[in-house]
Amino acid sequence: MKRVLTPLALIAAQPAFAAGGGLNLANTDLVVWLAFLLFVTFLGYMGVHKLLGGKLDERAEGIKSEIEEAQKLADEAREVLASYERKQKEVAEQAERIVAHAKEEAANAAELAKEDLKASIARRLAAAEDQIASAQAAAVKEVRDSAVSVAIDAAKDVIAKQMTATDGNKLIDAAIKDVEAKLH
Repeated sequence: MKRVLTPLALIAAQPAFAAGGGLNLANTDLVVWLAFLLFVTFLGYMGVHKLLGGKLDERAEGIKSEIEEAQKLADEAREVLASYERKQKEVAEQAERIVAHAKEEAANAAELAKEDLKASIARRLAAAEDQIASAQAAAVKEVRDSAVSVAIDAAKDVIAKQMTATDGNKLIDAAIKDVEAKLH
């Protein structure tokens, strides 16, 4: 270190010697250069450059380890991101399957509802037709009963007007004989 500083001091002192022609302590430039060289020499003697180099090496190692750790964290983050992207894709596919299944079930339910509705309409139509047939039969029976009743009343009136008491007694006797014959 001293071998480097001595020629450096001589080179630095040349302008001071040229200005004053020798070692003149009144020359401030020379004093500042000498103080600087003395300070640098003292720092070199105390090993500050080794201490600074060691601290810089430690800092470089720390930065290097932080970079490696950051790289590892970045790799882990990429893996986690890839994992989540795969999971997201799987969930999206599962959601699509669920939606497709739900649509299929809805279509099946709609088809069953249509079939049930058709069956219900058919049952109601059949019940309505049965009611209509029953009402028609009841109406026909009522009309027949009314016609029979009107015919009986009309016949009664006609017979009552044309029949005499002797004819009525003959008819009653004939009916009694007819009933006796059927009962025995």
